[in-house]
Amino acid sequence: MNPVNRRAFLKAIAAASSASVLTIPARAHAGVKARVVVIGGGFGGATAAKYIKLMDSAIDVTLIEANQTYTACPLSNEVISGHREIESLQTGYDKIARRGVNVVHDFVTAVDPLKKTVATQGGRKLSYDALIMAPGISFDYTAVAGYSEDAVTDMPHAYKAGEQTRILKWQLQAMADGGVFIISVPPKPFRCPPGPYERAAQVAHYCLHNGKARSKVLILDANDSFSKKGLFEQGWKALYPGMIEWVPGAGDGKVERVDVASRTCFTGLNEHQGDVVNLIPPHHAGQIAVRSGLANAQGWCEVTPMTMESTRHKDIYPIGDACIAGELPVYDMPKSAHMAMTQAKVAAGAIVAKLNGLPVPQPYYVNTCYSTLAPDWGISVVHIYRVENNQFVYVKTAGGISPLDAPPLQRKLEAEYCVGWFNNVMADAFA
Repeated sequence: MNPVNRRAFLKAIAAASSASVLTIPARAHAGVKARVVVIGGGFGGATAAKYIKLMDSAIDVTLIEANQTYTACPLSNEVISGHREIESLQTGYDKIARRGVNVVHDFVTAVDPLKKTVATQGGRKLSYDALIMAPGISFDYTAVAGYSEDAVTDMPHAYKAGEQTRILKWQLQAMADGGVFIISVPPKPFRCPPGPYERAAQVAHYCLHNGKARSKVLILDANDSFSKKGLFEQGWKALYPGMIEWVPGAGDGKVERVDVASRTCFTGLNEHQGDVVNLIPPHHAGQIAVRSGLANAQGWCEVTPMTMESTRHKDIYPIGDACIAGELPVYDMPKSAHMAMTQAKVAAGAIVAKLNGLPVPQPYYVNTCYSTLAPDWGISVVHIYRVENNQFVYVKTAGGISPLDAPPLQRKLEAEYCVGWFNNVMADAFA
């Protein structure tokens, strides 16, 4: 894709969000009344609830979400670097409720796939004809020796936006000039594949412009490569020369043990002491998905490509970060906000079609992922997937990635498109 055409395509994506990836089926019977329950009110869950109601207003849709305010993960690295306030990433559920969705703020404690019921901590018991499972992720705090859930205030992960984001920001602000900021990256798959590497740039930007230019960002990575690697390395070198070091798994980058008190990370051969340690633990599907018997041995929910229905339980549709798409050992479909929204729309279309006796719509899956390395330096990638023979197929001739030889203007425009994209997906999901 040449730079001019690609810019136009990215601008269109930012303006249109992911709304066009699914043809909405017309409702066949005005009197249809069915019950759909959605667990989890993030990008995937909120989108699913909204679009089911848009496609068929006769369907009774209940969204169960524990928190009254949602804090988005995209752009949260800019909170850590001080480029935005966390309030700019937050929204409530009042607009979804006004669309006719029953919004319930409660914790889901159990799902019975045979009786098709959902139980909550508050004592509710809801029946469903279809269930959207969008609980996000849970962390495996025992995967790194010496680490625990109690250690997250000392070694924050900041991979669920909110209080953890603030803690990491405060620790960065308190770090002295010449300090070492360590980012420990877990093995794939994990939420937001480019997130740790964007964070490294945002931390370096804060240090460079806030009297900490002698500081260093050390990325200890359990993996040997990462999303948009060439673009990130180019940006790090141009913007923050000598400040960011990446150590791959093959180069002894996997953190096996930590000493929380001394903020020391131990790899197979070395030990690294940091002034701030941002340890991102390995993670898996949210606990309710695991307890409901939807997860495989690796902790992720496998789905049917045409509909996003679980391969383990009928009429349950795992979407977003909790699911996997692709085949072992690599799951090709990234865990991102945009992908969660696309999966939500595919699941919504499949559910509405099934409840109305209509054919399943032909799904296409779209992912758009922006990363900002500085306020005027953005990069991006677009993925397109189709379904063939009940398999997810990455369309290599569609989408694209920012060119390495892009001029400064394009980097600046992509940083602006990132903000446009975020505003539009927030409106698409929650308004």
